[in-house]
Amino acid sequence: MKVKKKKKLYEGKAKIMYETDSETALIQEFKDDATAFNGKKTGQITNKGFVNNQVSAHFFKYISSFHVRTHFLDMYSDNAMVVQNLKMIPLEVVMRNIAAGSLVEKMSLNEGDRLESPLLEFYLKDDAKGDPQMTKEEILAMELASEEDVEFITRTSVKVNAILKSFLERRGILLVDFKVEYGKNKDGKIILADEISPDTCRFWDAETKERLDKDRFRKDMGGVEEAYEEVRRRVYMEVSH
Repeated sequence: MKVKKKKKLYEGKAKIMYETDSETALIQEFKDDATAFNGKKTGQITNKGFVNNQVSAHFFKYISSFHVRTHFLDMYSDNAMVVQNLKMIPLEVVMRNIAAGSLVEKMSLNEGDRLESPLLEFYLKDDAKGDPQMTKEEILAMELASEEDVEFITRTSVKVNAILKSFLERRGILLVDFKVEYGKNKDGKIILADEISPDTCRFWDAETKERLDKDRFRKDMGGVEEAYEEVRRRVYMEVSH
């Protein structure tokens, strides 16, 4: 889908959204800027925008082959894609397969413990409030989404988790957890949106448990650019099914 970039609509910590000459399409541009801990830590990761755009595009195209609607329409440039213009649902949806990050802090689990079944969590997308975790009842009470919306998002997230886990296992990567967002198109259909990248997922090497994601930036582990590029390399690997 060929579009022309017009004015900037919104700039976040990791991406810039632009209007286009089509009412139904936006340009989502990925930045090299990196932030952690709700913006308290900032920096730059060389080629991050390129890697996140390429990896996200590949994942969206792959997921859509399993009849999951995504906002991806076309590549625009090395670090930008054309996406559907959606009314975003102000929730972050987190799927967890292995204990890491905040889950370890709030539960009696050790980092690396495999969960008996995937854990789905909702968070309010609100930087000022620190993106607090939400229950389904709170989501309904605040009218952020309907019960049918929550059920659809839950089913879709579980399906996406299974698709990504299988894809990544064949490439020697453990999908520890990931965050996605959803929006509604002009017909009211819920669409998988945002990005799926080393910024929004925890990827571990299946053998060494080496971190291949933004935790390397968060924890000053070094080798951030190399880890991101390794994810891109493996995502584009041809493997036997």
